[in-house]
Amino acid sequence: MLKSLFNWKVLVNLVVAIGVFVGLVWLTFRWLEYHTNHGQEIPVPNVVNKSVHDAIKILDDTGLEYEVDSSKYDPKYRPFQVLQVYPSPGSRVKDGRTVRLRVNPRSWAPVAVPDVINKYSGLAFQRIDQVGLKVGDTIFEPSIQKDAILRVLYKGNTIKPGSLIPRFSTIDVVIGSGPMRNISIPNVVGLSVKEARAVIARSMFEVGLVDHEDGGKDESDIIYYQDPASGDVRDQGMQMDLWASKKTPAELSAKIEQLNSVYRMKVDTSLPPVQYQEVIPPHQEPNYEPAAPPVQRREVPKPEPVKTEATKPAASKPATSSADNKLKTSTTGSNSKPANNQPAEKPKAKKVIID
Repeated sequence: MLKSLFNWKVLVNLVVAIGVFVGLVWLTFRWLEYHTNHGQEIPVPNVVNKSVHDAIKILDDTGLEYEVDSSKYDPKYRPFQVLQVYPSPGSRVKDGRTVRLRVNPRSWAPVAVPDVINKYSGLAFQRIDQVGLKVGDTIFEPSIQKDAILRVLYKGNTIKPGSLIPRFSTIDVVIGSGPMRNISIPNVVGLSVKEARAVIARSMFEVGLVDHEDGGKDESDIIYYQDPASGDVRDQGMQMDLWASKKTPAELSAKIEQLNSVYRMKVDTSLPPVQYQEVIPPHQEPNYEPAAPPVQRREVPKPEPVKTEATKPAASKPATSSADNKLKTSTTGSNSKPANNQPAEKPKAKKVIID
């Protein structure tokens, strides 16, 4: 067995196999070196603060690929200015390597306008703020949808929901201020149904019942009757009923009279004039009684004393009456003392002889 192993033919085959293996390995590395440009590196050029157009031209000249990222806007830098390069400038990369450029865009990234039409203004403002837009002017317009968003304006033009505008842009909104009161009803008699709908919509009323005489729904039929009548005053948002036909209103006079008897009934609300007669009592002269003259008090004369013969008493002073004493005390004052503190003597009885 050992002899067969060391046979020259076996040794030749082994040497050939080793040579073929080494050759394949060498060729493989050579191919990889050629394919990957092994040992050939290019420094990344410094294109920071250059415009994106100039940066792309420089990268093309050096044989490097590029990728532009302009998703974030920074108002401190110029539009289309290169802000950052990856790999960093000066790094050595192989030929064909992709270099990423972060570029400042022209303006903010566009955002879609949210659908806030016919939504309550408070909720609409929150939705607009969430997407990064700002509300500028609020314009109020008469509408039956009070406090609802009617339209969205951008730079004075109406835009639809979903339109793309730059982020942080300012938009104006039109808000309904509610229906107006006591608005005159427009006259749509003689117009087609289609034209009448447009007139009613401009006046901010609603189309109610539309009665076609032939039972169809042809919008070209002529309006020959309306309720309420033209000239009546109603609040905006009220419904208007229409009667339409292919005939002219003159040909439907009998039908119009019949409708007038139903919808134009004249109710006599007048009242007879009320006459107010004021009842005045007969004039009576006031009866003034003359005032009674003042009653004069008559003094009753004192009866004269009967003269009788009597013996005159001895000379004696007349007794002073109590009234005279009082008068004297009142004149002399309370501090004066009576001159005589003895009691007054009683007068003596007179002897009266009656014949």
